[in-house]
Amino acid sequence: MSMKSSVANMILSLGCITIVAGALLAWVYNTTSGPIEQAKQEKQVQAIRDVTPDFDNQPMEAKAEIKVLEDIDHVNVFPAMKDGKLVGAAVESWDNEGFSGHISIMFGFDIEGNVTGYTVLSHEETPGLGAKMGEWFSDTANPSRCVIGRNPATEDMHVSKDGGAVDAITAATITSRAFLNALRRAHAAFIQYRDLNQ
Repeated sequence: MSMKSSVANMILSLGCITIVAGALLAWVYNTTSGPIEQAKQEKQVQAIRDVTPDFDNQPMEAKAEIKVLEDIDHVNVFPAMKDGKLVGAAVESWDNEGFSGHISIMFGFDIEGNVTGYTVLSHEETPGLGAKMGEWFSDTANPSRCVIGRNPATEDMHVSKDGGAVDAITAATITSRAFLNALRRAHAAFIQYRDLNQ
């Protein structure tokens, strides 16, 4: 026996479908949110290992939130300790002025504030252009664009087009500016942390 087609029956059917769909979405979210969060944390831990000097502490457990002067949002500093002494840090920094918006990068610094490495955590930049920031600024064969080993306190970490010391990614100056903004923000946060904790 088929149901009579009426507004009440259509509303009832649509309501049942909505309830079942909502329950399925909630179940999928609850099932996947834990593994997604764990994968994100593992990526963060690996990024800290990749960019900092050798350490023997648990930087994730010692995380400090630092607000850099004009910023609304904070920057996360993960201190690297060796034998109880601060040897550097990983700093999770960001900028909202990339070509496609927000970028997030983990920078590493030694105790003097020299850049020891970086890992791009997230971005939506153009493949083949802005997305090259993952390799471009770590290319030691091209010192004019490489930031590794350089210190934002002693060098102008702006793109050369703006009078700075770093060559921008070809055809991706906006992304390059955002990357270097994030680097300067990270460095300022590290220096602030270091000066308070030495």
